[in-house]
This record gives sequence, structure tokens and C-alpha cells, in this order.
Amino acid sequence: MRPNQDDELTQINRDSIPGTDPPRDDAELKSARLALENMAARVGGIVESAMDAIVSVDERQRIVQFNAAAERVFLWPRAAVIGQPLSMLIPERFRATHEGHVERFGRTAVTSRGMGAQTVLHGVRANGEEFAIEASISQHVESGSKLFTVILRDVSQRLRAEASQARSEARLRGILDSAMDAIITVDESQRIVLFNTAAEEVFRCPREEAVGASLSWFIPHRFRAGHSTHIARFGTAGVESRRMGSARVVMGLRRDGEEFPIEASISQTSDAGQRFYTVILRDITERVRSDEALRQSREEIQNLALAANAAREQEKRRIARELHDELGQSLTALKMDVEALREIAAESGPGPMMDKLASMRALLDATVAASRRISADLRPMMLDDLGLTAAADWLTQNFTERSGIRCELVLDERVNFDVPDPYATAIFRVLQESLTNIAKHAAATQVEATMERSGNDIILSVRDNGKGFDTGGATKPGSFGLVGLRERAYLLGGALSIDSAPGRGTVVEFTIPVPDAEEAPQ
Repeated sequence: MRPNQDDELTQINRDSIPGTDPPRDDAELKSARLALENMAARVGGIVESAMDAIVSVDERQRIVQFNAAAERVFLWPRAAVIGQPLSMLIPERFRATHEGHVERFGRTAVTSRGMGAQTVLHGVRANGEEFAIEASISQHVESGSKLFTVILRDVSQRLRAEASQARSEARLRGILDSAMDAIITVDESQRIVLFNTAAEEVFRCPREEAVGASLSWFIPHRFRAGHSTHIARFGTAGVESRRMGSARVVMGLRRDGEEFPIEASISQTSDAGQRFYTVILRDITERVRSDEALRQSREEIQNLALAANAAREQEKRRIARELHDELGQSLTALKMDVEALREIAAESGPGPMMDKLASMRALLDATVAASRRISADLRPMMLDDLGLTAAADWLTQNFTERSGIRCELVLDERVNFDVPDPYATAIFRVLQESLTNIAKHAAATQVEATMERSGNDIILSVRDNGKGFDTGGATKPGSFGLVGLRERAYLLGGALSIDSAPGRGTVVEFTIPVPDAEEAPQ
């Protein structure tokens, strides 16, 4: 109880109890005193149990009340501060300003207001440590004198946390703004809440305009409905992040109306019960242009290679035809002349002339056979005259005759394998090169070649029981057999696979799509 509380009670006895002037008896006085004591006890209990520090001072700014929370905050025992100037709780550099503030407040008719609305207030503990406070001040008159009560809270931890959060946010902002990729975060209504510097550059839109705007600003109109549906499905999928547009090109829209391709990933997080979506994206315009230029270049190279291959096959066809027709006819005529001379020379009996003619006949037979073999190797006439099936059958039989390795050609007689060039030539050349490789390297005793058709695809498979080889090993210098096979497959949009290992033979499988005759390249 404060020192002047007895005087207050006496004043209440005289002035504040209705209907008594003076009180009619001691019972009423005691009742009033008891009521006042109870009220004072309740108020005192409230003040003492308050979690905020409560300090009251008189007009001279001497401390008259100091609750338990104030003891904990300022580290001063109550007995050490009662009657002392309030300035002992204020850092020295703020004391004059604080005293003037209280005096000005006392001259106003305002009963209470917050303190430090524009600046941070500071207190000082008994150990000299300064700390930040949040406070409100009120005034009232008691026994003709003004009392000022300050309710304050130590907010140093909160300010440190806020400062730490501000530093973290600044670091995060620095990271986001230094990122080379555009980063955009939207809320559940797809309103933009974060828009980094790279996003400003990519979409040519200042951050001030973008934040708060709809994400649809940056999506071409024809994709907006689909994008909203995509986000909704992603939100309910339970997946935290995934790539966007993995199966198709995703397009963005700059503020000047220009569309451009992007590569993006999306993630989702929850904060205070609200879901946020973050998209990290990259402008891939230059890459798409480079890919398109590379694709066109590859197409040009492929077309050039096709043309070169067609020209090579055409030249082989011409040379083979000349060998077969012109040279073959000339050799046949020469052989007939030799036979005629041999018959004439036979009339004179055996002698040097007959021996010479016999030698010439043998040489002509060998030359005719060689020209036919060279012609067939260059391009068998039956490939052009009788088609792929007859040419493949001739090739396998000729392989068996030359190499002594048994070779069987398996064909489905119900299927027509006679396809136009360049597909027939490609299939024939793959079979020819595969058999040549077997003869040179496989040490095989048996070969099986099969041709089958699946839709528009023709599948050629050549299997041997030879020694096999390591498909992952280095190729021999100057060896381009397998490279040539793969090149033929690539040029016509086909595929070639080789399955082999040491000791278990080799399987070469060549698949080639054969379009309709009018769609085939010429």
C-alpha cells in the first residue's frame, strides 16, 4: 500500500460514500475501508501478475510503483527503485528527451497513448545492458497530483528476430535477384507474389507492375485455360516439384506481346495454411533457334548423303551394266573368234598355235567370269530386273559358293518384299555387307538371314554362329563396315542394332520404314 493510502481512505470516508456527511457510524466507515482495501488488493494482484512491466512515476518523475515484471525486465529489486528518478531506467543519451516527452504529455488532455511510434525506445538494465522496449503511457490524478504509468515490454528478442528475418529475406532476395533463371511465385489464386530481376528481364516487365498481377499476363491466351488446369492438377497431386512441358514446348508471353519458348519447373509449398507455387523458368529462344538450325543442317546433310548415295548406286548400276553388256559382249565375241581360229588351226594338227589358242581361251573364260563377278558385286542386274527377293536369294547362294559357309535365307512367301529404291538397295547392301563381314571375321559355319514385314517396316536379321566380338570395344583403324551399315539406316530413318559377344556369335538387325511408292525419295 502506498504511503498516502490512509489519507485517501479518510477522504473517501468524508467525500465519497453517498448519503453520509459525515458517516453515520463506524460500521459504514469500516465497510468502505474494506471495499477500498479489497479493490486495491485486486488491482495490486493484477499489476503484479501482469506479464508486462508496469512503472508509475509522480510529477517529479520519481518511481512510485514497480511491479514484478519490471523487476525481471530491469534486473532491479523493487526496494532499490521506489522513490528513485525514472532516468535510472533510461540510457543517459535519451533521458532529456524522455523527460520532455512526459512533461508535454502531462500538459495534454489525453489520458493514454503509445510511446515510440516513430522511433525505437530503449531501457537500461541494472547491469548496464540496453534493450529495446515497446511502451504506452497513461496519466491520472490522485489526491490532486498527477501520476504517470508506463506499461512496457522488452522487445529486444523480437527485434533481433525481425532483424534476422530481414537479413534472411535480404539474402534470399539477393540470391533470387542474382539467379540467371526467372523465378515467379504465385498464390492459390495465381496472383504473383514474387518476381525476381531475371523475370523482369525475361518478360520485360518491372517488378512493381508484376507483383499482384495475374500469372496469365505472361501466358499466351490460347494456353491459359490449359495452364490453370495444369496448376490445379499439380496442387492436388501431392508432388512437391516437377518439370513442366517435358512432352511439348511451353510458351511464355512478354509484356510487349512477343511469344517465346521456355523451359520450366514448378514446385509448391504451404505457408500459414496457404499454398504457393514457384516456377523457375529459362528463356530457350536461342537454344530452340540453334536446335532448329542444327535440325535443318542435319536434314541438308542427310539429303546430300542420300543424293550422294543415290549417285553412287547409279554409277555402280551404270558400270555394272557396261561390264555386263558391253564388255561381256566383247569378250564373248572374242571368245567366239578364238574358237574359230582354234578350229582352223586344228586342221594342221597339234603344235604351238594350238597351245596358244587354248591358253587364250582359258584367259577369256577367266576374264568373262571376273567381269560378271565384278558386275554382280557392283550391283546385280537381278536387283533391278527381278527385285529384292531374287537378289537376296542370289546373294546368299553366291555367299555359300564362295565361302563354303552354309547360308539359309528365310522369307515369308505371303509377303511382298519387292520395294522401291532406295529401300531395296539399302536392304540388299546391309545383307551384302553383313555376309562380307562374316566371311572375313566371324569364323562361322552357319548363317541364317531372315526378312519379315511389320506394317510399313521391313526387318532384316542376319545371325551367325561365329566367334562374335565385343561391341563396346574400339574399332580397327580404317574399318568402316559397321559405320556404313548405321549410316544407311540413319539416312532412310531406319535403325540398326548389333548383338554380339565373344564366343556366342553375332546378330545384326536392320529395320527400315518403307513408305508408299509416291512418298519414297527419288
